[in-house]
Amino acid sequence: MSEKKQILVIDDDAGILTSLDILLRMEGYEVTLETQANRLLTHLSAKPFDLVLMDMNFQKDTTSGKEGLQLLEELKKFDDCLPAVTMTGWGSVGIIVDAMRAGAADFIQKPWDNERLLSIVQQQIALSQSRRSGNYLREENKLLKLALEDDMDSEWIVRSQAMKQLLSVVEKVAVTDTSILILGENGTGKSLLARFIHQLSPRLEHCIVEVNMGCINEQLFESEMFGHVKGAFTDARENRIGRFELADKGTLFLDEIGNLPLSQQVKLLRVLEERQFERVGSSRTQTTNCRIIAATNSDLEKAVAEGRFRQDLLYRLNVIQIQLPPLRERHEDLEPLAERFLKRFARKYNKPRPILSSQARQGLHEYSWPGNIRELNHLLERAVLLCRASVIDLDDLCLPITATTRSLGRPLNEPSSGVLDTCTLAEAEETLLSHRLRQYEGNALKAAESLGISRSAFYRRLEKLKICHD
Repeated sequence: MSEKKQILVIDDDAGILTSLDILLRMEGYEVTLETQANRLLTHLSAKPFDLVLMDMNFQKDTTSGKEGLQLLEELKKFDDCLPAVTMTGWGSVGIIVDAMRAGAADFIQKPWDNERLLSIVQQQIALSQSRRSGNYLREENKLLKLALEDDMDSEWIVRSQAMKQLLSVVEKVAVTDTSILILGENGTGKSLLARFIHQLSPRLEHCIVEVNMGCINEQLFESEMFGHVKGAFTDARENRIGRFELADKGTLFLDEIGNLPLSQQVKLLRVLEERQFERVGSSRTQTTNCRIIAATNSDLEKAVAEGRFRQDLLYRLNVIQIQLPPLRERHEDLEPLAERFLKRFARKYNKPRPILSSQARQGLHEYSWPGNIRELNHLLERAVLLCRASVIDLDDLCLPITATTRSLGRPLNEPSSGVLDTCTLAEAEETLLSHRLRQYEGNALKAAESLGISRSAFYRRLEKLKICHD
């Protein structure tokens, strides 16, 4: 049995230390906690560690990150191969660049996402071991593939021919610096693919910065993307680093690029063409060296024809185009994905890992999955929570009616005995409401009208039944 990996966590917040201690120990790591930054070398001298997870700000100075940078310098002098993952909030995001330059292997934003944190920890420990053994360059891609294919917390499964063909293209273009446009339906895993490309690229040692372009306020676009200087506008109380500067030497992932308004597209185009920008309120021109990956579920060619998207911007983004297949075209990946999700949620809710009955497996294959991997994830999480036996049957999945009626030869609008005839009234209502939402692509007003009820009544039922609606 292999020895547990040793992780040193340094943070002056006792609550954060407790949370990280529980999370990491549940994953099988041995954890040492420390609240005092000046005790780093004491711990490193006492025993070997595989990774240090450290805050950038401590009690003496809660905003600048100087203590964290000093800590990184001490750590690198002691052991240059020991990976350090830094933690910081978006309020102090400007120090991340300095931390990466000082030798940080990666960073975590507070509040963190557990799955991302654990993925980074696992990856950095594996890469550190390769460096120490002298096999880093030879083993790097092998380690990444194993992590992405076998890690229970990843949705990256490559069994189907469609995904094997995609992987073949990705491996060729990932090592270049060319811009990539990822196309695919909602829920297919575009952001996951962007992170995978970054991990296979020569920019791996630097960070990937992800931006949802549809969520940026139009008035704050330049500040978010290019940064601003103190006093540039009313609420600019301190200097702020922008996403382009943060992603320098790394990767900038522009998600939902099809939702970017025309007024912001021209500002983005200039940076992509010239690789130069100015912070808001500053006349000093800065350069950026980041790889651009964009993603959308929109038809950008149609948007160009309709005047909603700039053709010159599309040319800049669309050097290499990758089409991510929907789940309905990946039948060989469906059951391995389902098994991975069952394993994840059984662990998450501390329940025995259930198995899928043959009828449940058939139901999964016959459903069209309009919500793709995200929908499969949510459906199986609910099934793990609600099932009372060791086997998940078709009824436990609560699939929309159309999933089972094809094989039974019924009209699509006729209820299936496998889904509705044996469930409670509340379960039947939940199935019907979920089905109508999917049928009308999330449009609550149309779904409500099809059921003959008002939108407010429809929302009340969604809330009562705890049905998620984006």
